[in-house]
Amino acid sequence: MKTVNMHEAKTHLSRLIEGALQGEPFVIARAGKPLVKVTMIEEVPPQRTGFLKGQVDCPEDFDRLGEDEIAALFEGSDGAR
Repeated sequence: MKTVNMHEAKTHLSRLIEGALQGEPFVIARAGKPLVKVTMIEEVPPQRTGFLKGQVDCPEDFDRLGEDEIAALFEGSDGAR
């Protein structure tokens, strides 16, 4: 892994970051002592399942809501033909 001093990091930051984005992390040092490691941030896909947990209430009979009306539409029990 490449180690650069503080002055070099300030002078060539854009180039160093481009390298980090290509998978070449580097360490910034002061007086030869390593201070920080710069690496590319791995993108984490957003969590979609369960993102509304605790924010939405669903009635217990949700799967039966409108059951009679839907049956009437299919069976024609409203008297109209």
